[in-house]
Amino acid sequence: NPVSQPRCQICMSQMSSIQDRLRAAILGLEISPGERLSERGLEERFAASRTPVRAALLRLEAESLVARDGRHWIAAPIDLGEIAALMEYREGLEGEVVRLACRRASHPDLAALGSLLDEGEPGAPREAWHRIGTEFHVALARLSGNRFLAEAVSAAMTRLDRPRWLEVATHATRAQAWAEHRRILSLILAGAGDDAADAARHHVRRTADALLAALAEDRRGLRARGFAVIGAAARGDGAPA
Repeated sequence: NPVSQPRCQICMSQMSSIQDRLRAAILGLEISPGERLSERGLEERFAASRTPVRAALLRLEAESLVARDGRHWIAAPIDLGEIAALMEYREGLEGEVVRLACRRASHPDLAALGSLLDEGEPGAPREAWHRIGTEFHVALARLSGNRFLAEAVSAAMTRLDRPRWLEVATHATRAQAWAEHRRILSLILAGAGDDAADAARHHVRRTADALLAALAEDRRGLRARGFAVIGAAARGDGAPA
């Protein structure tokens, strides 16, 4: 039907726009973890009808960024157990990513990665550092030449976006992460694949330990700010963190 086709395209465009804007608000903590989301409120917020709003929520549910709470929707809580599992997953992924990038990445591509890090020196604003830190890992995964690894790292980084924002709050944490990124890149440039992979795994493991410890320690403070924090991270010995 030539009339319904444009309407369908408009609805899809609205849905994509709402999904993107709502995702940004959730990942950027403009919407707090655990905050209730009303379909009617979202219709007013985005000047849209219920159909694209509901479709956007269903897509974000598939990304685990929103969840159902009875008849309502909520922004997904920060789940310490999920974060621990994702960081374990990343540790294996990124070791292999770096090993492959050492063999496959061109010098111009690695130079571009170095330029990216130059933009995110520890003195850069928190927002810039958070973005550049994410882009470093995703770009490095692409340089592995394996699209499945690249997609997996990108998806993991998206799921970790909110807790990583909390983790890079101080100059000291940003400086340490920047130095570790620089070391990984320098080892790749030197062709030291095994050492670079070890450095990448160490970086992910150290970040995981610091992030989970900070979140667990500040659980009460986060809840006081209206953030829902659930679950428990497991230490390497299997004891709850």
